[in-house]
Amino acid sequence: MTSLRRGRIRNVTRLAPLLLAGALAVAVPGGANAQINGPDVASWQHPGGAPIDWFAVRASGHEFAIVKATESLSYVNPYFVQDAIGMRAAGIARGAYHYADPTQSPEAQAAFFASTALPLVAGGLPPVLDIEHSGGLPPGALIDWTRRYLNAVQALTGRQPIIYTYPNFWRTAMANTTEFSHYPLWIADYNGRSAPGPLPGGWTRWTFWQYTDSGRIPGVNAAIDLNHYGGGLGDLHMFGNPFGS
Repeated sequence: MTSLRRGRIRNVTRLAPLLLAGALAVAVPGGANAQINGPDVASWQHPGGAPIDWFAVRASGHEFAIVKATESLSYVNPYFVQDAIGMRAAGIARGAYHYADPTQSPEAQAAFFASTALPLVAGGLPPVLDIEHSGGLPPGALIDWTRRYLNAVQALTGRQPIIYTYPNFWRTAMANTTEFSHYPLWIADYNGRSAPGPLPGGWTRWTFWQYTDSGRIPGVNAAIDLNHYGGGLGDLHMFGNPFGS
């Protein structure tokens, strides 16, 4: 994921370029015969303002995508609207995420995200909270912040949110709390293997796995985060109804 400060995950192992191409052919955990793949995007995937060709993304076999909508209390991804519309037009299961700023009110951020994202991704994937920096809060305060945000966004959207994080952050900044293990997990773990490593926080399964932030796919003129779907939300195609369907 990315923030205004380009908050890339720095303490997980990147895949070597040679492995990246092969990563798309790795089997999905759980014995699935056909893995379900999809990118997540932010403004960085629009170098020089270049659009994303979502029809090319879909034709290349990517069935879902999640776009950054908001960060903190004022930032809106300038490409959020066109990407959300493009994903839906291409019939891609679509979702949106908020990049957490724990230095600001969680309830206000939940309202900001819901009012910005909901009109464009209603009927799509559940809302996502991207939490990967503490804002200087100690674990107890950060856990409280997270609880309040999740409760607020669920009350506003009527949907249980997905939590995006990475193992070391959760084990340290969140003191490896198990309080949120009933939420769907989107885990970032760039380990070059066929599945994430041991999950933090009492989770026993993952819903999405971000396995690289340096992928390349048709329709996108930049490096991109790539993910596998591990189940738990049912058939993703129900979240990708194109216009007119």
